[in-house]
Amino acid sequence: MTLTHVLIFTAAAFLYRLLPSAWRAWALLIGSLIAIYLLQPALPLPPMDYALPTLTLTLALIGWWLTRPPEAEQLTRDDLATLGVTVGAALIIALIGTLDTVLRLTPSPTPPFFDALLAFVGIGIVLTAGQPLVTSAEQRKAVIPVFITILVGLFVVLKSAPLTDGLAAWLRANADRPLTVAGALDLGWLGFSYVAFRLIHTLRDRQSGKLPALSLREYLTYLIFFPAYTAGPIDRAERFVKDYRALPLLDARRATEGLGRIAAGILKKFVVADTLALIALDPLSASRAETTLGLWLLVYAYAFRLYLDFSGYSDIAIGIGKLYGTDLPENFALPYLKSNITAFWQSWHITLSNWARFYVFMPLSRYMVTRKRKPPTWLAVLIGQLGTMLTIGLWHGIALNFVIWAVWHGVGLWLHKQYSDRTRDFYASLNDKPTLRRIVYIAGVLITFHYVAIGWVWFALSDAGQGMQVFRRLFGVGW
Repeated sequence: MTLTHVLIFTAAAFLYRLLPSAWRAWALLIGSLIAIYLLQPALPLPPMDYALPTLTLTLALIGWWLTRPPEAEQLTRDDLATLGVTVGAALIIALIGTLDTVLRLTPSPTPPFFDALLAFVGIGIVLTAGQPLVTSAEQRKAVIPVFITILVGLFVVLKSAPLTDGLAAWLRANADRPLTVAGALDLGWLGFSYVAFRLIHTLRDRQSGKLPALSLREYLTYLIFFPAYTAGPIDRAERFVKDYRALPLLDARRATEGLGRIAAGILKKFVVADTLALIALDPLSASRAETTLGLWLLVYAYAFRLYLDFSGYSDIAIGIGKLYGTDLPENFALPYLKSNITAFWQSWHITLSNWARFYVFMPLSRYMVTRKRKPPTWLAVLIGQLGTMLTIGLWHGIALNFVIWAVWHGVGLWLHKQYSDRTRDFYASLNDKPTLRRIVYIAGVLITFHYVAIGWVWFALSDAGQGMQVFRRLFGVGW
């Protein structure tokens, strides 16, 4: 999301305020449908920046069908209207995209309109043909694991450089484009990671019977809600839909809160974080650093740049959401002021951490404690922590540097668990010693911050070998 997009979405909120209340929910759906094409960056293979958002909508429609409650049978008039609006919006965007006009909503010309129409007809035929196979609730529930596997497979392909390069080469070969420059830039599928996690959340909650009944309009708007589409937060469907069904009028309080969060986000992301990016750790600056102190300054700059970038985007999303009547969940809560690694992860990218806890840590822990041969408690905790952090690490990319980063944090969380289990009495005794408690807190903040900052070395440097070299040099070894 660029600064221009932020300004457009902010200005549009005041036009949205003028709509009758009955139209607002539809306006958010239509606005989100337009936004996923508008936000998608240009790709070297022009049809892809139209095809990928369209594929997002296809996955969303399948996800909704599979997550319908057991008692659902026929489509309602609202569902049919939503389906018509969705397909119609995508076709209109394709039609406009074939014209040489500034009103085009895709960065590159779209495929010819009739090609897009045929593609939607093909999708409709496939979905219609497959419908008898998943008509009953039992059949839909049986297909859910297959669909989750497909989502994970797409995720693996998009996050693994060799697989991405191979798919890009195949696409270029079929488009008669040079293969020598095939790579990840050909498949820059904006928003897929967040949409995939929302889809998996609803699919898993349908399996466990926790997901409330959602109309197609509610489900689709939840998945592609434009303020949170590119960088989160990863909202929960039941919480989002509660807001979506109400959509209060934009009053002075909401406008003040929303504009204040947007302004704070712009300052964080586009002013401070982008400035820190000029001096933050990266492969070039790491290779040029000549002293240990200089290298530490690069790491500090990167740590704060990353926080301000991520939290700035979250502030912008939350602020825009408020202008449109929704209260997206908080995603950051001063993480660098936490006194232990567990508290850090309870306040850094909170919605992603919660997702990993609900759908990785808890099922994995439950599996281990229900086995006939249960592992020791310490080992079960370690496996759960490592599995959770590996999920978060590989979510950013399937590469060795992210595995090392994940293990760094997984082991850190495990060590803190062992430490906290053995020091409860000591920390309880600090309630009567405010000065010592303050000293312990400050020491904990400094230790936690530096542990996290050192971990960012492998986040910033894709070459794990260079990361290990920087790690040694931070402690004065290997110069």
